[in-house]
Amino acid sequence: MQRHTPRHRASRASEATGLTARVTAAGHALGGTPRALVAMSVVGVVVALVAVLAGVGALVGRGAWSASGVPLAWEDAAAGPAGAAAPTTAATRRRAATPDAGTAGPAGSPPATPPEVTSPRTPASPREPAAVQPSARTPWGPTLATVSRARRLVAGMSLAEKAGQVIVARFDGTRAPLSLMQEHHLGGVIVMADNVASPAQLRRLSAALAAQSNRLGRPYPPVVAVDQEGGLVARVGEPATQFPTLMSLGAARDPELAERVARASGSELRAMGFTMVFAPVADVTTGPADPTIGSRSISSRPHVVASMVSGLLRGYRQAGVVPVVKHFPGHGSVPADSHETLPVQDAALRELERRDFLPFRRAVEGGAPAVMVAHIDLRRVDPGVPSSLSSPVVRGLLRGRLGFSGLAVTDALEMAAVTQRHDSAEAAVRALLAGEDMLLMPTDVEAAHAGILAAVRSGRLTPDRLDAAATRVVTTMLHQADSAGPQPALRIVGRHRAVSLAVSAKAATVVSGPCAGRLVGGSVDVVGGNPTDRARFVAAAQRAGLTTGSGDSVVLLGYSTTPGSGDVVVSLDAPYGLAASSATSARIALYGRTPAAFRALVDVLTGDATAPGHLPVTVPGGARTGCR
Repeated sequence: MQRHTPRHRASRASEATGLTARVTAAGHALGGTPRALVAMSVVGVVVALVAVLAGVGALVGRGAWSASGVPLAWEDAAAGPAGAAAPTTAATRRRAATPDAGTAGPAGSPPATPPEVTSPRTPASPREPAAVQPSARTPWGPTLATVSRARRLVAGMSLAEKAGQVIVARFDGTRAPLSLMQEHHLGGVIVMADNVASPAQLRRLSAALAAQSNRLGRPYPPVVAVDQEGGLVARVGEPATQFPTLMSLGAARDPELAERVARASGSELRAMGFTMVFAPVADVTTGPADPTIGSRSISSRPHVVASMVSGLLRGYRQAGVVPVVKHFPGHGSVPADSHETLPVQDAALRELERRDFLPFRRAVEGGAPAVMVAHIDLRRVDPGVPSSLSSPVVRGLLRGRLGFSGLAVTDALEMAAVTQRHDSAEAAVRALLAGEDMLLMPTDVEAAHAGILAAVRSGRLTPDRLDAAATRVVTTMLHQADSAGPQPALRIVGRHRAVSLAVSAKAATVVSGPCAGRLVGGSVDVVGGNPTDRARFVAAAQRAGLTTGSGDSVVLLGYSTTPGSGDVVVSLDAPYGLAASSATSARIALYGRTPAAFRALVDVLTGDATAPGHLPVTVPGGARTGCR
């Protein structure tokens, strides 16, 4: 399909002007009267105006302009396959773009100012719309002035500094990796569970990283990121508030509650010094055949996922932490784990649009600042290539089809889906060539950094592409600093258990048995689960006045789909195990194993609360979707 560029618009206007002249000339040739000549001239003007408006309409209709009138990124349709440098042509240099747009001037000079950062004092070129105010916002959040500032900062960096800005690395121990950050000019780090000792230690670590960033002359915070989704994937444990699985939100179906959860979790993360969170998960699960995402997915229903993700994004942004929506193009519908191999997605684009892409599209439309790209082989798009390293996926689908102009982040480059094919240097270069901006967790940070330098020096990777990636990283962190507000006091960490309880209470789903009233007697015996699950259940039961150790059996089902049998059977994760389970009283889906989740469960067992949730996924075997 032809793209209607600003040059095409100017061409249409020129053609329309010529058409006006031809219409007037035709009137003279026909010997028309002055009145007729005037009438034909008016017709000519109308025709010209219609032609110009048609050109503008074509641009708007194809998403070429953002809501604020700022040109969106137009990725180079002529870009070669991953591993080959995108050709630099006159047409490429004329493209309107977000941070990708500028082209380098003479050696050592800053990149040309893109249309997004045109100031009122800078005349707009004929191919641009009227000059825009620097206070206008990009579709992903930062103002145009912030983009302009980021471009100036990146222009003043050395090549080595630019190469480091696009890398976010993991590290060993619980102390800030200051030397690693300085030696490779890292954009930031990701904190894993083995880097965590306490909230106070995390705050000290992040403060040390911020101080190091200042010493290195960076007037913006480093990326200090964490996987803190809720449920199984939560790198920071207690005393931070623990939230149940995201599938809980799919059962509760309350976008405002999702917003509260993200705001609560995000504020605790900010108090500990985090600036970025790799959440929310926007993957649509396809059920038990999904071995990786499972209860990390909100639902198997795309619209439910989209609605909850939108609420989560609002909450994280209110808390002042940068959310990264993941894992585009959708990891919940592939039958393999990208940590272990390259999953293959055979579905046609039409099916992916309807199912997997929909939550990401809604997130982009809602101003998502960052999207993580998974390592998935989209067989109908770029066979055999991980999506994270694929230009047809990153530039073609994420940037082009979904219109995303923010920060594109790879999934961890240390995962087998990548490492089985490429070493750290090659993976880093291929990711940048594909259009990624932030390279997460390369196996060998030094090799990744050196590989980027070598690719630029050899001409394989253009300086513009590296500048664009670094500019998006810097823009994101400048925006985070400008919009986050004061850092919350550390004492708020762990203060949101009521929010966690509210989620589990609203998510609990009775799939068989009475919808109200007491489900157990005064004494219960808990079996199944793990020791922590049983201890938490006993604590909640005793708090409610129940005797434990004998009586009605409560069977806890963990992560597997293995069924159970007892008076009450409770699934703590995805509810698939309830399908073949038998219960004399009730089968309940809880979607969580936090202390608050067990409190919500006991309230249902004693009849002190009903279970208002609805199954967010299909559970066969006659299970109803909920009580109301």
